[in-house]
Amino acid sequence: MNDSLDLLREALPYIQHFDGKVFIIKLSGKVTENKEYLKSLMEEVALFQQVGFYVVLVHGGGKQLTEMANKLDVPQTIVDGRRVTDGKTLELAKMVFAGQIRTDILSTLRQMGAKAVGISGIDGNVLHAERREAQAITNRETGEKEMVDFGHVGDIVKVDTDLLRLLLNGGYIPVVSSLAADDQGNVFNVNADTIAAEIAVHLKAEKLLLLSNVDGIYRDFSDPSTKINRLTLEEAKTLYNSSEISEGMLPKLKSIIHLVERGVKSAHIINGLRRNVLFKEIFTKAGTGTMIFQDGMTM
Repeated sequence: MNDSLDLLREALPYIQHFDGKVFIIKLSGKVTENKEYLKSLMEEVALFQQVGFYVVLVHGGGKQLTEMANKLDVPQTIVDGRRVTDGKTLELAKMVFAGQIRTDILSTLRQMGAKAVGISGIDGNVLHAERREAQAITNRETGEKEMVDFGHVGDIVKVDTDLLRLLLNGGYIPVVSSLAADDQGNVFNVNADTIAAEIAVHLKAEKLLLLSNVDGIYRDFSDPSTKINRLTLEEAKTLYNSSEISEGMLPKLKSIIHLVERGVKSAHIINGLRRNVLFKEIFTKAGTGTMIFQDGMTM
């Protein structure tokens, strides 16, 4: 009992400080595929809403999309870690993102007593996207550049937050799947990290929490003791320009630096496969992942 009271005392100033603030939480496919992990996370999300936080959930689902494609014998092409989305794959993405995964999240939130609404970037014209142009990608085997057409993959060019604000002010948790469209109604598969980042910027979010299967950013990914807990924006820039960080961590660090520069108060990389990970990251000084924040922030 005393341990629980101590935890509540530690959490109280954070609850008071973040009351009425917007939190964007991005869930990876690896997080949403396991029902026990998902249930644990949605308990935390429901509590966030109960204590006065405005929460938007954004989910990917690349792993589930690949599994569905394999079941239905739809060949998949991955170039430099990015999926080429042909017509058949786009139809599967609609089924998996706006159907299977979103329904699992919504039903779990309902079990927790939270009100939630599932949308995609198409609903209410939240996200305007345009088809990604063919890009020159270096073939890692040959070292030569090749032009790659990613098919029905879109890049976000405009965000309209009216629907999201309407839902948040009405006491709902928007659950956003990673589909968007252009003015002609052409539907695109859009990277969920990008969607979460753009929504965070346009809603002027207090925090963007990126949940994956890694604990944070490491100076040396092979050495757990080198995990970085907190960095100011300036410290993150210095680290990025140094030779003190693993090459594989550089893209994550760069994207978060850009995000915080655009106005999000802080961005966090945390492992969504650990229990109570959101509570520990938000309500304790030690945290659990890596937090990069604007200079001058205290929480």
